[in-house]
Amino acid sequence: MNMMIEKSSYWKEEFARRLEGNGPWDDWTLYKMAYEVEKDQLITDFSGLQAPKFLTNIKFLDHQIEAARTVIEKMNGKAILADEVGLGKTIEAGLILKEYILRGLVKKALILVPASLLTQWVDELNGKFFIPAIGCKKKNVPFEHYDFVVMSMDMAKRSPYREKIYGQDYDMIIIDEAHKLKNHKTQSYQFVQGLKKKFCLLLTATPIQNNIFEIFYLVSLLKPGHLGNVESFQTYFNNGKNGLKEDDYLKELVNQVMIRNRRQDTGIEWVGRHVQTIPIRFTKEEQEVYQMIQRLKERTTVFNNSFALTTVLKEMCSSKEAAYLTLEKMKEKARSQAEIDYIEEIIGKLANLEVNSKAEKAYEIIRKAKEKVIIFTEYRATQLYLQWYLYQKGIKSVLFNGKFSKNKRDWMRRLFQDVADVLIATESGGEGINLQFCHHVINFDLPWNPMKIEQRIGRVHRFGQESDVYIYNLAVQDTIEDRIIDLLGNKIDVFEKVVGELDDILTNKMEERIYRSPSFVSNFHFEDFGLEDQLGFT
Repeated sequence: MNMMIEKSSYWKEEFARRLEGNGPWDDWTLYKMAYEVEKDQLITDFSGLQAPKFLTNIKFLDHQIEAARTVIEKMNGKAILADEVGLGKTIEAGLILKEYILRGLVKKALILVPASLLTQWVDELNGKFFIPAIGCKKKNVPFEHYDFVVMSMDMAKRSPYREKIYGQDYDMIIIDEAHKLKNHKTQSYQFVQGLKKKFCLLLTATPIQNNIFEIFYLVSLLKPGHLGNVESFQTYFNNGKNGLKEDDYLKELVNQVMIRNRRQDTGIEWVGRHVQTIPIRFTKEEQEVYQMIQRLKERTTVFNNSFALTTVLKEMCSSKEAAYLTLEKMKEKARSQAEIDYIEEIIGKLANLEVNSKAEKAYEIIRKAKEKVIIFTEYRATQLYLQWYLYQKGIKSVLFNGKFSKNKRDWMRRLFQDVADVLIATESGGEGINLQFCHHVINFDLPWNPMKIEQRIGRVHRFGQESDVYIYNLAVQDTIEDRIIDLLGNKIDVFEKVVGELDDILTNKMEERIYRSPSFVSNFHFEDFGLEDQLGFT
């Protein structure tokens, strides 16, 4: 079929007619529409938000609107978004970004996230905020030609991406899980420090994990000098001058660049959180092996490394499988036959252990719960053991760890929701996965960092949870885990002095400190191992 295409000259005739008749020159309806468009784009001041009326597909919560408004109106687009886990920091960041785009102040943005969250960020920016973001996963993506780029921190900080990013003029930088920048000596911190940051958002529910210097370095990324230099900061807040007045002053300074909403402040009716710290007693045989491991410091040279000894002590509190792997590695470094013989003696006694007291308690909790349960452990060897142990008891479980690809992680989550009774996760399960359909969490191993426990709990105690959640912290008495409990309490105190109150993590309101074993404290001294500085306890 042939088609004739001709240029129309109608506009000339119409123009001539209106010229002779002196009009009409416009259409009133079209004029009003054009006027409204121009008026929306003409933002005469920074009060109020324009973005929500264009994002009718999202039901923003009041605290999210208020957070975005505060960042834009009072913080000049540089802020730490530190809401408790599950309150929607990603939504707040997307809203702030969208607002600046509408105002014409942001035309290029870089979003740096953990690799496991990259797809989630891209989907939310495109689907909820209509921001045309691309995810940079592969090496050959010409990301420098795109205006809105989501990239993993691990990729961004390395060549050639680092140099290409430094060559871009990004108007806004957003960094998720920003607590990973706590160490100013790392490559990630120095990379972010070198970015040009017109506007910058740091997202973390845990701006302090071990000590107040972590908040100093985070704030310094946003506003260098806001908390002074590191020497004056250390003198003022760390040398016997951290009383109530100074704590309040520091909190006031931090709050000038940080927004933190707590669940109880949102006006939403949240489900309850019930926390128990459950003491475990080793069997006589387990305790004997543990004490032999303690003597490694005197009996060998390879365990003069205090961190190695601490590691294997923690592993023994988790499973003989975890301890075995470390002992085998250290045996290869032994310098004498006597050292090898002693380590092999311990390994032999490990092999003969028939009971894991912690695993028995975990099974008891699972059996009584009669619902889905998440178990968090720090060791993949313990993961495998627990899966085998629970299988012997007729309980179906799936594993979840950082070695899994995103597709496998998604598949494990689906299997847990639809088929399995228990999800056994390592620390990677504490980030970026939402499990509101589960109400029970067992912390099989306690980390040194209380914020990691909060991250774990946040997988279930978040917006959308419909049932009370139950948290069970397992700790073996008269072992290194007594000291961990004590230090976790101290770190929680530091966090609450500087940032604000935390929800329950160890026990309900920390009213009971059941781990105060005089025998342990007198026999185990961290200063003897030189660990105070390494683990952030100073």
